[in-house]
Amino acid sequence: MPRTFLLIIDGLGVGAQEDAEEYGDKGADTLGNVSRIANVSLPNFQKLGLGNIRDFHSIKKEESPVASFGKMREKSAGKDSTTGHWELAGIILDTPFPTYPDGFPSEVIQAFCNGTGVDNILCNLPYSGTKVIADYGEEHLRTGNPIVYTSADSVFQIACHEEITPIKELYEWCEFARNEVMTGSHGVGRVIARPFNGEPGNFDRVSEKRHDFSLIPPEPNLMSLLQESGIKTYSVGKIIDLFAEKGFHQYRRTKSNAEGISQLLSLMSADIEDSFTFINLIDTDQIYGHRQDPEGFAACLQEIDRALPAITDKLHPQDILIITGDHGNDPADDSTDHTREFVPLLVVHKALKRTVNLGVRETFADVSATILDVYGVKNSIDGTSFLNQLR
Repeated sequence: MPRTFLLIIDGLGVGAQEDAEEYGDKGADTLGNVSRIANVSLPNFQKLGLGNIRDFHSIKKEESPVASFGKMREKSAGKDSTTGHWELAGIILDTPFPTYPDGFPSEVIQAFCNGTGVDNILCNLPYSGTKVIADYGEEHLRTGNPIVYTSADSVFQIACHEEITPIKELYEWCEFARNEVMTGSHGVGRVIARPFNGEPGNFDRVSEKRHDFSLIPPEPNLMSLLQESGIKTYSVGKIIDLFAEKGFHQYRRTKSNAEGISQLLSLMSADIEDSFTFINLIDTDQIYGHRQDPEGFAACLQEIDRALPAITDKLHPQDILIITGDHGNDPADDSTDHTREFVPLLVVHKALKRTVNLGVRETFADVSATILDVYGVKNSIDGTSFLNQLR
């Protein structure tokens, strides 16, 4: 049996979808703008065929790309991480998770305060994660009240200084919010613990202690179907949080892309037969996309590019590596939020004598349909396998 690897470069969009204007993202173009502004060189991605997907300023087409290539349209309503990753796993959402452009209603805040015993909360607005601690951190230190905020995504985020609120207590507050408050019509995609440290004027988020509390994903999905068929499933990075710690035999949380790549290489070296590994590299999104830093985004892509030869060298002839994104996060637009974009599709399969243009896929769920097809798993996933095209 082959091994399959699904590698997500978080926030890597390749141009606005037709419905992007409905999401306030008309003209969004994450990789296009990074390529144009930073003139980024990605020689190994270029060899795979990234530049064959469409025209980019600094990423050229390859006459004989190493990977099959295409792009995928998000079918689900939404543009957040949970929606994107769930669709990649075959879960298509007809209605988006709730969002709160004006902050959370009073009944939500009151229920949270009553249940956790806090006197009050600070902020309660859509906010950048770094700016919110800069603007409210000092008041938090003085009052002890947690900073509760959201974004354009479906998230309920709680930021607390480690010296004011112990991390265990912060996690308990998040669990209460997830299970008792943000349910039903307020069932956001994620409740997120956002610890920080430092002094006024110099606060820093403690990213390695961030913890996401996701809704439990519906079944069947990619991982549940694989497990039922005896395929071992592994998570690297934040994947495990997006699926509420369901569906994986083993998970490895990571602090950075470098650690994520290292953990992937370690799993590949272990030669675990009949296995599926789901990897998220978050830095492009968390550090550079949300902070509107195209040069940093470019440098982050170059870090991944340098690792590609080591990753592809560890593939067995029958293995399949799929590289894609979960949404866009254009660092050159007027917002710090995710963007509604197509995502790239690169498929490395060394046993092939040729590579093909996979075109525009109608849903991210084509990925899960393909992986299930690799293992001969019958399913009702609403996606179309491209395995025959690879053969």
